[in-house]
Amino acid sequence: MFTNQSLSNAGKNAGKLISGKSALAAALLFALPATAAVKLKDAVNDTEFSFGGYMKVDAFWSDFSDGSLASGNIGRQFYVPSTVPVCEFEGCEDSTTTFDGHSRATRFNFGTLTNIDGHKVKTFLEMDFLATPGGNELVSNSYSPRLRHAFISYDNWLVGQTWTTFQNTGALPESLDFLGPSESTIFERQAMVRYTYGAWQFSLENPESLVMNNGGNGRIDCDDSALPDIVARYNHTADWGQLSVSGLLRQLKIDDANYDSTTSAYGISVAGKVKLGADDIRFMGSYGSGMGRYIGLAITSDAVLDDKGELEAIDSYGGFVAYRHMWTEELRSTLSYSVFSADNETQYTGRSATKSADSIHLNLIYSPIKSLSVGVEYIRANRELENGYDGDLDRLQFSAKYVL
Repeated sequence: MFTNQSLSNAGKNAGKLISGKSALAAALLFALPATAAVKLKDAVNDTEFSFGGYMKVDAFWSDFSDGSLASGNIGRQFYVPSTVPVCEFEGCEDSTTTFDGHSRATRFNFGTLTNIDGHKVKTFLEMDFLATPGGNELVSNSYSPRLRHAFISYDNWLVGQTWTTFQNTGALPESLDFLGPSESTIFERQAMVRYTYGAWQFSLENPESLVMNNGGNGRIDCDDSALPDIVARYNHTADWGQLSVSGLLRQLKIDDANYDSTTSAYGISVAGKVKLGADDIRFMGSYGSGMGRYIGLAITSDAVLDDKGELEAIDSYGGFVAYRHMWTEELRSTLSYSVFSADNETQYTGRSATKSADSIHLNLIYSPIKSLSVGVEYIRANRELENGYDGDLDRLQFSAKYVL
């Protein structure tokens, strides 16, 4: 399916089981000494191996009202709100239309599941080709792979890189675009230690502070925090659907040759899915101070430097609602609306900081068989600055996807 629900299945081992009696295992057994062969045989028999992912081809026309994006800009691979051009002065570039086609969203993953003395040990590794600097479109369209997920889980414990616990991937609407209503979506993958206890999840996650310079001239990516980000989440599942409530606590810190400042930050997010027979409604709403990089693909910073060089956390909120309708068993559509707003202190951020963004997404997707989908999607997006200037994006996307 063309669904971001596949994101929530990232840690699940979907694929084809490799039997302990496979030709590969047999060849290894013959090649090893007897004692090593016995140990390998036991390990193979006790472990399930999986391979999964999908092949995806995207093609889209993008019309920008206020300029253009360079060929390698990530905003031409999928919808990134902060990249929508905004013209702030006379004589800047007029509207432009571009066509792009790529298979960079294609992904593959490997996983294992081993039962050891009544304990379940899982591993998961996933990669794709989006947002990587390598490659070009001149001859071969060769692109470097990037790491998405890499984690180990032992019963209720998880250690490694995966979706932040602050994010409910099961609430994401089905879209042809990589993320869909991205300006309002909590979205982050990072290293963590997570413990799950029934419906509760608790995690310590990798910290990173995104700081805007005083006056809004550029942003500083600071890896100076002394404490991990702390997340707690409660998940409720019922016959009508599912609901999650997540809380985030952070330390924002900058410590370099010019500045030394620390402040606290927080965020709260409510997300879920309501079943309406074969249809469903999905939603997410988030608010925080210093939530920054966790929402909208870092459309706003975590904090800004004031006139004294101290950090001031930036308040922001965002939310989306999406309705999916099944026309038939093979044909479906999703309509979503998304909005984001930042409460910038313009005396520090300047008036070129992003004030708000919103988008509408509408698609039609056909699946002649369960694993194959083709579809078309229209996106209308707007980004507005504190000075009142804004820019629009109109995008028509066509996609084909086959799930392995």
